[in-house]
Amino acid sequence: MNKFHSNYMITMEDIVGEGNDILHRPTLEVMVPPSEEDKETLTSMMNFLKNSQDPILSKKYKLRGGVGLSANQIGLNKRMFVAYFTDEREKEHEYTLINPKIISHSVSMIYLPPSEGCLSVDRDINGFVPRYERIKVKGFNLEGEEIILKLNGYSSIVIQHEIDHLNGIMFYDRINKDNPFKLPENCKSLY
Repeated sequence: MNKFHSNYMITMEDIVGEGNDILHRPTLEVMVPPSEEDKETLTSMMNFLKNSQDPILSKKYKLRGGVGLSANQIGLNKRMFVAYFTDEREKEHEYTLINPKIISHSVSMIYLPPSEGCLSVDRDINGFVPRYERIKVKGFNLEGEEIILKLNGYSSIVIQHEIDHLNGIMFYDRINKDNPFKLPENCKSLY
């Protein structure tokens, strides 16, 4: 039976920490259309994000606020994630993506000041994380339909962070090791 059924409430105890090997290797593709189990897991993951952003529920259940959650962050070796956030233009975004891949991207890059954060990383990490300013992503939704998303700005940053998780890459792997605040020439601040 699936632990993460649609009525299961994911808490911080379910979130895998950065030392776990599952976060440092690529995930396996998911069958499309997704199984009922995968659909329920994704629903439970989305509920976690929404709960984590609710001031009352996040305090009651001690949830750290999150904008994205990949399956390997709850210990599942599956290429799927959810994202729920408001961008820099106050537009709300809600995505459930299965087997996502970036199919094109801009040359220009951006970074989120002062740095990115992660539900699996329970410490402050200083440094800029360069990301593509614009991306086009192909994947499948909860119904198994192919979708293509064109994203820019904060949306692009969030989705690249989650796709990195599915590829076994942590956000701090993208920070310049010699100079954490050094950026490529074509990179500017989001704000």
